[in-house]
Amino acid sequence: MLNPEETEAQFEQRWWELMNQMRQRFGKKPDMNALLLLIGVQELGQGAGPFTKEQKQDLMHIATCKIFSYSGYYELERIDEEGWPHYRLVRPVPFANLKEQERMLKWHVLEYFDAQEDE
Repeated sequence: MLNPEETEAQFEQRWWELMNQMRQRFGKKPDMNALLLLIGVQELGQGAGPFTKEQKQDLMHIATCKIFSYSGYYELERIDEEGWPHYRLVRPVPFANLKEQERMLKWHVLEYFDAQEDE
């Protein structure tokens, strides 16, 4: 769970630990796009593919919606007939500079993987 009292050092330690886990699991450190793709594939629940370039973009969008749903920015609207989740924007994600956007994404990715461990 996200902890607003977490120090920057604690946050960076948790991020480093996640990256280390991913490196051990996949043999290399993923970038943010790879993490979003992984989350999207997990949320789709249909296995690892193969996926077209457009489907990969859709999977990354699913991941972004899923992780931002933790903060109430998106909510799951429906699952279509092919099993793809569709989200709706509940409230706009606040504008942030690039560094703030990256931290916000990291924070939500950590929350996603923490939630997966709790299941």
